[in-house]
Amino acid sequence: MSSTPIDPARAPRVSEPWLEELDVLVRARYPLLYLVSWEEHRVDAVLAELARTHGKALFHWSITRGLRNVGTSRTAPLPEDTRSPLDALTAIEKLGEPALVVLKDFHPYLEEKGVVRALRELAHFLKSTFTTVILLSPALQIPIELEKEVSVVDVPLPGYNDLLRLLKEIVALVRRSNKATVELSREHADQLIKAALGLTLSEAENAFAKAIATDGKLGPEDIPRIQDEKRQVIRKSGLLEYYPPEESLGNVGGLTNLKAWLSQRTAAFGERARQFGLPEPRGLLLLGVQGCGKSLTAKAVSAHWNLPLLRLDMGRIFSGLIGSSEENLRKAIRVAESVAPVVLWVDEIEKGLSGVASSSTGDSGVSARVFGTLLTWLQEKTAPVFVVATANRIDGLPPEVLRKGRFDEIFFIDLPEQAERQDIFRIHLSRRKREPSAYDVDELATLTTGFSGAEIEQVVIAGLYEAFAEGKELAQQHLVRAVHDTFPLSVTMGDEIGRLREWARGRTRPASTHAPPGSAR
Repeated sequence: MSSTPIDPARAPRVSEPWLEELDVLVRARYPLLYLVSWEEHRVDAVLAELARTHGKALFHWSITRGLRNVGTSRTAPLPEDTRSPLDALTAIEKLGEPALVVLKDFHPYLEEKGVVRALRELAHFLKSTFTTVILLSPALQIPIELEKEVSVVDVPLPGYNDLLRLLKEIVALVRRSNKATVELSREHADQLIKAALGLTLSEAENAFAKAIATDGKLGPEDIPRIQDEKRQVIRKSGLLEYYPPEESLGNVGGLTNLKAWLSQRTAAFGERARQFGLPEPRGLLLLGVQGCGKSLTAKAVSAHWNLPLLRLDMGRIFSGLIGSSEENLRKAIRVAESVAPVVLWVDEIEKGLSGVASSSTGDSGVSARVFGTLLTWLQEKTAPVFVVATANRIDGLPPEVLRKGRFDEIFFIDLPEQAERQDIFRIHLSRRKREPSAYDVDELATLTTGFSGAEIEQVVIAGLYEAFAEGKELAQQHLVRAVHDTFPLSVTMGDEIGRLREWARGRTRPASTHAPPGSAR
């Protein structure tokens, strides 16, 4: 694959908003533009086509090679050495023809006051010319002196059609070379492309090539391999954690209403649902007692829908640097949207948003601004990012979060009922290679009235430890003793759980069919 690389050049298409905006800004003779993108080669191809369309010369600058003419030939020679940013800006001012000048990775030099001043003066000069200077960088760093001079254009990652064309090129190349086989139906090709969404063209090409090199073919079994490439993208962001879709709804005991709701929406991210007129699901807010399966459900949703799961840690969002907390959240949102469709798990959201009301006095308004950014995104987002937010304490959750439109549904997950406790015992005994029918799970479920799912799991683990220490196989009495030694949360925090149930009555939808929130236990 490496000997015959795929050319990622793409001619500008007016259907893409960012290309339309770029074309308008060049025609309007904006002097300074800032393109934010990792994909230098792809953007180079776009700018080459734009320069040709507008009849302009094209110049590139980098710290290693200086200012170079990469477009049409010109008579006036450039200065011999323009690697210095100041020398390059001086040379740009002396260009005698309309041009697009691309400054690559110029952002580190915007910390130098002399360079900032020279760029600002160049911007004023270029207003009377037909030359546009374009800063191309993966990081957006604009000093305050240039904020009114620069127009920013975010270059989105390749869309579905871009990746479809790339896949077609790779398939054609593979078939010509006869060095590998392609076993892709239309549906599998669609899944493969969706798995690659969020990667750059170069990353996607490498991922497809790696999948072919692994077993000499490209087929549906490569979908998980392409999804694994996303893990690298997410890991590098430092703000999100990637969880492979491993848990299943079968590992979640009870919660019949919630499972039915999720199963109804299994195919809701597909093209057939769009043609039917269905919008993509927006998200769920899961409230309830600690240890009753909220986090496990979030993990199971991604596996049930075969979507990657990202965990947003609100603690990582808040930073000591002024202004960086809001930028951290925006960056995390961009990463999540770039790998969509995806499930975004915001765990214990109330902890990250606590203190919003007093934010203006406690942290100069940072919490309030982050909260506002999150709320706006939840309301306005168009990318297929399904948000699963979990919360244990309703009093720490701002009321704006509960408004309809932020989430599709708000479910309350209560302590499990008798039948649910039986299911939970069977699940955890099976996971630890024990046959549930060998134990009286009905007795165990009765003894664990008021226990959460997590506490039942710990009963099984404690019983195993006791049996192991005695050198015996796990028996009923080990589990019964473990139950008697456990003080459940419903006892130690009974008043708080009672208030939570009372609040949930009539405000949320019960996740289980057995009893409504707030009913007697």
